Amino acid sequence: FLQGLLSILRKLKSTPDQEVRILLLGLDNGGKTTLLKQLASEDISHITPTQGFNIKSVQSQGFKLNVWDIGGQRKIRPYWRNYFENTDVLIYVIDSADRKRFEETGQELAELLEEEKLSGVPVLIFANKQDLLTAAPASEIAEGLNLHTIRDRMWQIQSCSALTGEGIQEGMNWVCKSVNSKKK
Repeated sequence: FLQGLLSILRKLKSTPDQEVRILLLGLDNGGKTTLLKQLASEDISHITPTQGFNIKSVQSQGFKLNVWDIGGQRKIRPYWRNYFENTDVLIYVIDSADRKRFEETGQELAELLEEEKLSGVPVLIFANKQDLLTAAPASEIAEGLNLHTIRDRMWQIQSCSALTGEGIQEGMNWVCKSVNSKKK
């Protein structure tokens, strides 16, 4: 009897939430943790630099998104590669107002896109901190980072403000879409 019941239950739940592993990277102070807490609807008023990593699971559109937010300080970046395995989507967060670091952030992104373990992994670039007057628009950042030369994967740049939450849902919708087309 138990077997029969289990198989009925299994049929009912034949479309469980797909688990998606998302890597959230970017330079320190780019807004990764604020973004992660915003996704998880948590308080964003007291955020300190991430020394190691934060992990959150967020439900979205039939997906269980497991988001790994890894600290972005220079001394931590060499450890990023320990987390590349089995990544479904890379989210790279940029502080759009920190123009002095565009070159550095561009270099880090370029290196990530060269990584063998991340080959073909869709990348979403969040042009964060758009609530600041000094923020560069996403189009300018896309040009500065030569995003149009990316040919080996799907990519998207999305203006957002982790502080106000603006643009985040649109970005995550793209993430779910890109995972869907990748899984097919």
